[in-house]
Amino acid sequence: MITNESSDYKNINDGTIFGIGNPLLDIIAEVPISFLETYNLKANDAILATDAHKELNEHVLHDYPNHRFVAGGATQNSMRAATWLLQQPNICVYMGAVGDDKYHQLLHDAAAKAGLLLSYQVYTNPKEQIQTGTCAVLITGNNRSLVANLGAANHFTIEHFDEPKNKQLIEKAKIFYTAGFFYTVCPPAVMRICEHADKHDKIFCTNLSAPFICEFFGDKLMLAMPYVDYLFGNETEAASFAKFQLQLDTKDIKVIAKAISELPKKNSQRKRVVIVTQGSESTLLAVAGEDIKEFPVKKPLEIVDTNGAGDSFVGEISD
Repeated sequence: MITNESSDYKNINDGTIFGIGNPLLDIIAEVPISFLETYNLKANDAILATDAHKELNEHVLHDYPNHRFVAGGATQNSMRAATWLLQQPNICVYMGAVGDDKYHQLLHDAAAKAGLLLSYQVYTNPKEQIQTGTCAVLITGNNRSLVANLGAANHFTIEHFDEPKNKQLIEKAKIFYTAGFFYTVCPPAVMRICEHADKHDKIFCTNLSAPFICEFFGDKLMLAMPYVDYLFGNETEAASFAKFQLQLDTKDIKVIAKAISELPKKNSQRKRVVIVTQGSESTLLAVAGEDIKEFPVKKPLEIVDTNGAGDSFVGEISD
């Protein structure tokens, strides 16, 4: 991994870190409670958009001119965080599927402004318009309500890798990362990256992302696990993975992290590192064959917003 102590810290090649995931355009706006009531939303909640929310984004854009756009989605958040920390644009490549619409251009502009080197796959369907993925972030006081529409992000295909430009981006990258959410979209793309990283002695990192990923898509995670050099997750996700994939009858997160670190690995010369966050409790670091390490978390003076905190954490570690 890249460290601040490296003499090459300020001279890292473009495209060194490669992320692939589900790109979302975050549309952030402060709205009154009455706006939430119009769409039957709760003040502090997160849901997937339904037909009842079809007009929501346009309503925000039209009626709340102080809205702002941020390039979102778990992996894209991590790539933005790594780019910001390194203060060098184009270090991070990002791929994912978008629609052929105005949200695509808005997302591209926001991500490019954040310094990402982009290669979106534009998904089109002659039978129906599939929009670029969005997430409305509706702020009321200290609360926020999230309404996500994955849209085109669900339609990434492995054929995107076969384009000459993208082949070069994959060949050039040294570190690969994807969040667990992408295992629901295109597992063959994940495995292609895994096999490439293994063949060329590169680093592959992934994230458990959510308990439901560990439960319902754990078989996809387990296929990739032999290739995983760095695994991220929080305590709830780790417990879910242990229960549904390892059949471990324990809630001891240290035991779970240790067990994951010691799962079979293709490249035995590079020990797997498992990093488990626990909110305000100590972060755990487990390395195969070594004792667990704990890193206390400093208490913040003020919590402003925890949205994307885990993604940013990964972005910093990727450095």
